[in-house]
Amino acid sequence: MDLGLKNRRAVVTGGSKGIGKAIAYELAMEGVDIAICARGDNELQQTAAELRRQTGRNILAIPLDVTVQTAVDNFITTTVKEFGSLDILINNAGSPVTGTFEEVQLDQWRQDLDVKLFAPIYLIHAALPHLKRSNQPRIININSIVGRQSTPEYIANSTDRAACLGFNKVLSDNLAKYGILVNSINPGNVKSEAWDSTIEYFSPNEELEQWYETVSRDTPLGRVAEAEEIAALTAFLASKRASYITGASIDIDGGLTRYI
Repeated sequence: MDLGLKNRRAVVTGGSKGIGKAIAYELAMEGVDIAICARGDNELQQTAAELRRQTGRNILAIPLDVTVQTAVDNFITTTVKEFGSLDILINNAGSPVTGTFEEVQLDQWRQDLDVKLFAPIYLIHAALPHLKRSNQPRIININSIVGRQSTPEYIANSTDRAACLGFNKVLSDNLAKYGILVNSINPGNVKSEAWDSTIEYFSPNEELEQWYETVSRDTPLGRVAEAEEIAALTAFLASKRASYITGASIDIDGGLTRYI
């Protein structure tokens, strides 16, 4: 199936590993040129070299702290200067903060809001003039099911992710007049470095594979997701096949959530 993505240009934040890396690979395999960013430069450059070798596409890798607005502005400017245009923005940066209200420190609340909510705002603000000029513009926010089904041990993450879902919906209304489609993908449990780090809080005495088996028992499909499955949905939403989908909040969780 032709997704109609060849020669599009995309930005993927948090693109050096995990879900972000899988998304960058999926889009590049569809013929998209990608700008990836992350805080750690060594891993970022290794990922970029790997993606170039595997896909043959133009992969731009720039170290970036997405919570610094001026740095975000420079990143988008550099990307558009390199590619000539921008069609797709994937907001993916951010790892889960674990802990109950009494366990999460006040500075952690601020840091999490900066990464989960304000960073996408900075990126969209910087990218918007360029997305307006695209004939197939997309903004896709990688969120989490905890924004819709709260979890006591994820109080900061649940709160921030819920705010992101509200932002996603209202933004889709604001930008529809430009033909910019805005959607949220809400993964459940995913095999990725970010999610793996939570084992230290939830089950410090288990090995990682045992932890996967434990959480899989609550999932109707009986397993955790692969990052590539999140990437496949992202590519679809970025494509011409999803031309009438905007303002959507799509769970990809193996049936884990129970709301209707």
